[in-house]
Amino acid sequence: MPTRLAALRTTLLLALCLPAGPVAGAAQLQGPAYATRERLEQELARLERDGRSPVAVNLIRTRLESGDFQAGDRIFLRVDGEAQLTDTFTVAPGPELALPQLGALPLKGVLRQELQPRLEAHLNQYLRNPVVQIRPLIRVLVEGEVSRPGFYAVAPQQPLADVITAAGGFTPRSKPTGIRVQRGATTIWEGPMLQQSLSRGDSFDYLNLRAGDRVLVPAHGDSERTIRIIGVLVTIPFALYTLTRIR
Repeated sequence: MPTRLAALRTTLLLALCLPAGPVAGAAQLQGPAYATRERLEQELARLERDGRSPVAVNLIRTRLESGDFQAGDRIFLRVDGEAQLTDTFTVAPGPELALPQLGALPLKGVLRQELQPRLEAHLNQYLRNPVVQIRPLIRVLVEGEVSRPGFYAVAPQQPLADVITAAGGFTPRSKPTGIRVQRGATTIWEGPMLQQSLSRGDSFDYLNLRAGDRVLVPAHGDSERTIRIIGVLVTIPFALYTLTRIR
């Protein structure tokens, strides 16, 4: 029951505090679950011409140059008929994906959307017509005014808002409109642009996030107002996916 109440509280606060509708300058990458290199290059060119979103420009440029995979990421791999290759593997420094008896697959500069064909080509050197399923996971840190702060492994196509729900939802002291996402010491998403992304259900991949990024929920001084909001009945579509907390 407490978990359900926390999830309801998080849904209501996101619905009431975060505005809906498009925001000028946001990195809008609709379409497939993972952004393609062509789409990222098109979006980068548009943002550079627009000249109003230097943070989004840097995020996409870094992504195109370095790829999506970082050491510590997890990749669930299933190869039909190959028990040794059906497991959750951790990306090693390089970055690279080390596979039992098959050597390492370099991942530097590889996007998530490019992983399946790269891995299939690698496996084709050793196996005949391998049937492959892949699910990449990224590790993010959720801190601040959530019930269960910590590291979480998330699927990149999941909405950013889901990781807040997985972390137990907002506490009564939380300030939902102050949520920000940091990479190291740099804030990469905050304010109205992030609020719009949360209300739209934008995914981690859509926002160009990667392993090690930090979601921070700050405190709000008016806790009574936050508690009163919980009593308001609001219905919004909200698709939740399974999230795994990293112990």
